[in-house]
Amino acid sequence: MGLIVQKFGGTSVGSAERILNVAERVKEEKARGNDVVVVVSAMGKTTDHLVSLAKELSAQPDKREMDMLLTTGEQITISLLAMALKNQGTDSVSFTGWQAGIHTEPVHGNARILKIETDSIKKQLSEGKVVIVAGFQGISDSGEITTLGRGGSDTTAVALAAALKADKCDIYTDVTGVYTTDPRYVKDARKLLAVSYDEMLELANLGAGVLHPRAVEFAKNYSVPLEVRSSMERVSGTIIEEEPKMEENLVVRGIAFEDEITRVTIFGLHNYLTGLSTIFTTLAKNQINVDIIIQSTTESNETNLSFSIKTEDLENTLKVLEENRAVLEYDQVEWEMKLAKVSIVGSGMVSNPGVAAEMFKVLADNGIYVKMVSTSEIKVSAVVAETSMLKAVEVLHNAFDLAKEYQAVKR
Repeated sequence: MGLIVQKFGGTSVGSAERILNVAERVKEEKARGNDVVVVVSAMGKTTDHLVSLAKELSAQPDKREMDMLLTTGEQITISLLAMALKNQGTDSVSFTGWQAGIHTEPVHGNARILKIETDSIKKQLSEGKVVIVAGFQGISDSGEITTLGRGGSDTTAVALAAALKADKCDIYTDVTGVYTTDPRYVKDARKLLAVSYDEMLELANLGAGVLHPRAVEFAKNYSVPLEVRSSMERVSGTIIEEEPKMEENLVVRGIAFEDEITRVTIFGLHNYLTGLSTIFTTLAKNQINVDIIIQSTTESNETNLSFSIKTEDLENTLKVLEENRAVLEYDQVEWEMKLAKVSIVGSGMVSNPGVAAEMFKVLADNGIYVKMVSTSEIKVSAVVAETSMLKAVEVLHNAFDLAKEYQAVKR
C-alpha cells in the first residue's frame, strides 16, 4: 500500500457530472490499495466570478476580505466531492486548508506555506478514509485565513505530498500532459514524455499555465515525483523528475509565452552605488515582482534602468516609485505596455552553444523586433510586441523541430 496525492483543477470539477468523474478516478486509486489524499480547486470559473462580484462593490477590494471570499470556492468543491464519494460507497472526509493543518505566512492574496501539521490527515487515513483538502488556502499563526495566489492548489497538493512523504503526486488537468508549447495556440504542439524539475520550473515561471511555479519548487526541493495527466482520458501523462529520460537530440524542450507585460524605464538615477538595491528592495517590500532588468549608462554618466513587470502591477509600481522618489533619487519614469515575453527552455542548451543566436536570427528573419532579453543556462527569453507573440512562438516551434516525434533514450 502506498500514498497518492491527487489534485484536480477547476475545469476537472466544473460541474456535477465532472465531480462524479473525479469521484470515479479517486475510487480507482483507492481500489489499487493506496491511501488517497485529494486536493481540489474551485469549480470552473467560480474564482473569476467571485473576483468580478467583489469588484462590482469596490475598485480595490480589501485583501483580507478577498481571502475570506475566495476560499469559499474550494469549500464548495470539497463538500460536493465528499458527498459523491460517500454516495458511491467510498468513505471520505473534507478539510478546509486550516483543518488540514496548512500554516502560511501572514500575507493576504499570495501567502507561502510555512509548515503543515499532518496529524489530522493521518488519523483519517488510518481509518481508511479518502481525505479531500481545499487547495489554494491556509491559515496564519494569528488565525487569519490566507490564500496562496492563483494556481495555488498545485502548491497545496505538492506541499501535502512532501509533508506526508507520499509516493507520488498526480496533477489532473484538462490536458493530457506537458506540451512543447500551448496546444490551444500551436496545432503542432507535442506532449512530452518527461521534463526535469528545472525545465518545468522555468516553463512555469515563464507563463506555461499547466503547473504553478511554487508547486514545482516544492517538488524539486523534496524530490516529490509528479505526473501531469488528463482527468478525462485514461492515458499516461508527463513525468516530472530530477533526471528524466532525455529525448534524443532535443536541445530545446519547450516554448513558454505570456502577454500583458509592461516595460518600465527609470531615467536619471543619481545614486549609482546604492540606487539599484534601493529600488528593487522597495518594490519587493510592496509585493511587486520584477523580471528582466537592463541597466545602461550614458556618456554623461547618467544611469538609466529598465525592467519588466506584469501589466496588472503597473499602477502599484508607479505609485510606489512616486511615493519613494526622494529616497530613490531619479529624474523621471516612462513605461511601454502591450508587450509579451516568449521563452525557449531546455537543459540541452548547456552543452549546445549558439541556441540563443539561432533564436534571435529566427525572430529577425520573421520581422519580430526584440525589446528586452534575459538568459540562464537553460532558457532564453525575449520581450516582443504583444501583436507578435503567437507568430514568434510558431516560428520558434518550427525552427527547433519541436513537433517532431523523438524516441526516449534508454538509461
